[in-house]
Amino acid sequence: MPEPLPLVRSPELLSVADSGLLVVDVQEKLIGLLPEHRRIVWNIGRLLDGARTLGVHAAATEQYPQGLGPTVSALAGRFTQAGEPPLPSKVMFSCRGCEGTFAAFRERGLFKLLLVGIETHVCIQQTALDAMANGFRVYLAVDAVGARFAIDHDTALRRLEASGATLTTTESALFEWCEVAGTAEFKEISRIVRQPMPG
Repeated sequence: MPEPLPLVRSPELLSVADSGLLVVDVQEKLIGLLPEHRRIVWNIGRLLDGARTLGVHAAATEQYPQGLGPTVSALAGRFTQAGEPPLPSKVMFSCRGCEGTFAAFRERGLFKLLLVGIETHVCIQQTALDAMANGFRVYLAVDAVGARFAIDHDTALRRLEASGATLTTTESALFEWCEVAGTAEFKEISRIVRQPMPG
Protein backbone atom coordinates (compact mmCIF):
# COMPACT_ATOMS: atom_id res chain seq x y z
CA MET A 1 0.00 0.00 0.00
CA PRO A 2 1.22 3.53 -0.68
CA GLU A 3 2.36 5.62 2.23
CA PRO A 4 -0.49 7.77 3.59
CA LEU A 5 -0.19 11.43 2.80
CA PRO A 6 0.88 13.57 5.75
CA LEU A 7 -1.94 15.46 7.41
CA VAL A 8 -1.77 19.21 6.94
CA ARG A 9 -3.05 22.06 9.07
CA SER A 10 -5.89 23.98 7.51
CA PRO A 11 -4.80 27.27 5.90
CA GLU A 12 -8.05 28.74 7.28
CA LEU A 13 -6.54 28.71 10.78
CA LEU A 14 -4.50 31.56 12.20
CA SER A 15 -0.85 30.69 12.70
CA VAL A 16 2.01 32.40 14.49
CA ALA A 17 4.05 31.93 11.32
CA ASP A 18 1.75 33.78 8.93
CA SER A 19 -0.51 36.17 10.85
CA GLY A 20 -0.33 39.40 12.80
CA LEU A 21 -2.54 41.57 14.99
CA LEU A 22 -3.54 45.11 14.02
CA VAL A 23 -5.18 47.31 16.68
CA VAL A 24 -7.08 50.14 15.03
CA ASP A 25 -7.76 53.50 16.70
CA VAL A 26 -8.72 52.56 20.26
CA GLN A 27 -8.50 56.15 21.50
CA GLU A 28 -9.56 57.91 24.65
CA LYS A 29 -12.09 60.41 23.30
CA LEU A 30 -13.99 57.86 21.21
CA ILE A 31 -13.89 54.52 23.01
CA GLY A 32 -16.08 55.67 25.90
CA LEU A 33 -18.94 56.42 23.50
CA LEU A 34 -19.28 52.74 22.61
CA PRO A 35 -21.70 50.74 24.78
CA GLU A 36 -19.36 47.71 24.82
CA HIS A 37 -16.15 49.66 25.39
CA ARG A 38 -15.03 47.73 28.49
CA ARG A 39 -15.40 44.38 26.73
CA ILE A 40 -13.59 45.62 23.62
CA VAL A 41 -10.58 46.98 25.53
CA TRP A 42 -10.43 43.84 27.71
CA ASN A 43 -10.43 41.50 24.72
CA ILE A 44 -7.85 43.54 22.83
CA GLY A 45 -5.66 43.44 25.93
CA ARG A 46 -6.01 39.66 26.10
CA LEU A 47 -5.05 39.37 22.42
CA LEU A 48 -2.02 41.58 22.94
CA ASP A 49 -0.93 39.53 25.95
CA GLY A 50 -1.38 36.33 23.96
CA ALA A 51 0.48 37.77 20.99
CA ARG A 52 3.41 38.70 23.21
CA THR A 53 3.43 35.23 24.77
CA LEU A 54 3.43 33.46 21.42
CA GLY A 55 5.62 35.86 19.43
CA VAL A 56 2.87 37.21 17.16
CA HIS A 57 3.70 40.57 15.60
CA ALA A 58 1.29 43.29 16.74
CA ALA A 59 0.89 46.89 15.62
CA ALA A 60 -1.47 49.76 16.33
CA THR A 61 -2.66 52.98 14.72
CA GLU A 62 -4.28 56.22 15.87
CA GLN A 63 -6.82 58.30 13.96
CA TYR A 64 -6.11 62.06 14.20
CA PRO A 65 -4.85 61.92 17.81
CA GLN A 66 -4.89 65.72 18.07
CA GLY A 67 -8.67 65.50 18.11
CA LEU A 68 -9.45 61.98 19.32
CA GLY A 69 -6.70 61.69 21.89
CA PRO A 70 -4.11 58.94 22.32
CA THR A 71 -4.65 55.20 22.51
CA VAL A 72 -6.23 54.25 25.84
CA SER A 73 -3.59 53.81 28.52
CA ALA A 74 -4.60 50.20 29.21
CA LEU A 75 -3.37 49.30 25.72
CA ALA A 76 -0.82 51.97 24.82
CA GLY A 77 1.69 50.74 27.38
CA ARG A 78 1.87 47.41 25.57
CA PHE A 79 3.26 49.19 22.49
CA THR A 80 5.33 52.15 23.58
CA GLN A 81 7.71 52.60 26.49
CA ALA A 82 9.04 55.89 27.80
CA GLY A 83 11.24 57.62 25.25
CA GLU A 84 9.96 55.60 22.28
CA PRO A 85 8.21 57.25 19.31
CA PRO A 86 4.41 57.52 19.46
CA LEU A 87 2.11 55.16 17.63
CA PRO A 88 1.69 55.92 13.91
CA SER A 89 -1.17 58.32 13.20
CA LYS A 90 -3.40 58.88 10.18
CA VAL A 91 -6.17 61.06 8.85
CA MET A 92 -7.40 58.54 6.28
CA PHE A 93 -9.95 56.22 7.88
CA SER A 94 -8.27 53.13 6.42
CA CYS A 95 -4.92 52.02 7.80
CA ARG A 96 -3.80 52.09 4.17
CA GLY A 97 -3.21 55.76 4.94
CA CYS A 98 -0.86 54.98 7.84
CA GLU A 99 2.55 54.83 6.23
CA GLY A 100 4.27 51.49 6.52
CA THR A 101 1.51 49.67 8.42
CA PHE A 102 0.68 47.11 5.74
CA ALA A 103 4.32 46.95 4.64
CA ALA A 104 5.49 45.99 8.15
CA PHE A 105 3.32 42.86 8.04
CA ARG A 106 4.22 42.04 4.44
CA GLU A 107 7.97 42.33 5.14
CA ARG A 108 7.58 39.72 7.89
CA GLY A 109 5.72 37.37 5.55
CA LEU A 110 2.47 37.87 7.47
CA PHE A 111 -0.44 37.85 5.03
CA LYS A 112 -3.23 37.14 7.52
CA LEU A 113 -4.35 40.14 9.58
CA LEU A 114 -6.45 39.86 12.72
CA LEU A 115 -8.17 43.23 13.00
CA VAL A 116 -9.50 44.67 16.25
CA GLY A 117 -10.52 48.16 17.30
CA ILE A 118 -13.06 50.81 16.38
CA GLU A 119 -15.29 51.69 14.76
CA THR A 120 -16.46 48.59 12.91
CA HIS A 121 -18.27 50.45 10.10
CA VAL A 122 -15.60 53.11 9.52
CA CYS A 123 -11.90 52.47 10.12
CA ILE A 124 -12.19 48.71 10.62
CA GLN A 125 -14.35 48.23 7.51
CA GLN A 126 -12.21 50.42 5.26
CA THR A 127 -8.97 48.89 6.55
CA ALA A 128 -10.30 45.36 6.05
CA LEU A 129 -11.45 46.00 2.49
CA ASP A 130 -8.19 47.73 1.59
CA ALA A 131 -6.14 44.94 3.18
CA MET A 132 -7.98 42.30 1.16
CA ALA A 133 -7.47 44.38 -2.00
CA ASN A 134 -3.73 44.37 -1.24
CA GLY A 135 -3.36 40.63 -0.84
CA PHE A 136 -4.08 40.06 2.85
CA ARG A 137 -6.49 37.55 4.33
CA VAL A 138 -8.52 39.39 6.98
CA TYR A 139 -9.90 38.02 10.24
CA LEU A 140 -12.13 40.04 12.56
CA ALA A 141 -12.40 39.31 16.28
CA VAL A 142 -16.07 40.22 16.60
CA ASP A 143 -15.84 40.64 20.38
CA ALA A 144 -12.92 43.07 20.02
CA VAL A 145 -14.43 45.48 17.48
CA GLY A 146 -17.34 47.83 17.99
CA ALA A 147 -19.30 50.91 17.04
CA ARG A 148 -21.53 53.41 18.80
CA PHE A 149 -24.65 51.94 17.22
CA ALA A 150 -25.52 48.25 16.79
CA ILE A 151 -26.94 48.75 13.28
CA ASP A 152 -23.58 50.08 12.05
CA HIS A 153 -21.59 47.32 13.74
CA ASP A 154 -23.86 44.49 12.55
CA THR A 155 -24.13 45.78 8.99
CA ALA A 156 -20.38 46.20 8.68
CA LEU A 157 -19.73 42.65 9.90
CA ARG A 158 -22.21 41.27 7.37
CA ARG A 159 -20.68 43.29 4.56
CA LEU A 160 -17.13 42.27 5.48
CA GLU A 161 -18.00 38.59 5.77
CA ALA A 162 -19.71 38.75 2.37
CA SER A 163 -16.56 40.41 1.00
CA GLY A 164 -14.32 37.57 2.17
CA ALA A 165 -13.30 38.43 5.74
CA THR A 166 -13.38 35.66 8.33
CA LEU A 167 -15.27 36.29 11.58
CA THR A 168 -13.73 34.87 14.75
CA THR A 169 -13.48 35.62 18.47
CA THR A 170 -10.73 36.53 20.88
CA GLU A 171 -10.45 33.08 22.46
CA SER A 172 -10.69 31.28 19.13
CA ALA A 173 -7.79 33.34 17.77
CA LEU A 174 -5.68 32.77 20.89
CA PHE A 175 -6.07 29.01 20.73
CA GLU A 176 -5.43 28.91 16.97
CA TRP A 177 -2.16 30.77 17.54
CA CYS A 178 -1.31 28.44 20.43
CA GLU A 179 -2.22 25.27 18.45
CA VAL A 180 -1.12 22.68 21.04
CA ALA A 181 -1.52 22.02 24.76
CA GLY A 182 1.13 20.92 27.22
CA THR A 183 3.56 23.79 26.70
CA ALA A 184 4.56 26.78 28.80
CA GLU A 185 2.91 29.00 26.21
CA PHE A 186 -0.33 27.05 26.48
CA LYS A 187 -0.28 27.45 30.25
CA GLU A 188 0.01 31.23 29.84
CA ILE A 189 -2.73 31.36 27.20
CA SER A 190 -4.98 29.34 29.52
CA ARG A 191 -4.30 31.85 32.29
CA ILE A 192 -5.17 34.74 29.95
CA VAL A 193 -8.48 33.28 28.82
CA ARG A 194 -9.54 32.46 32.38
CA GLN A 195 -9.11 36.04 33.55
CA PRO A 196 -12.48 37.63 34.38
CA MET A 197 -13.37 40.93 32.77
CA PRO A 198 -12.67 43.73 35.26
CA GLY A 199 -15.76 45.13 36.94
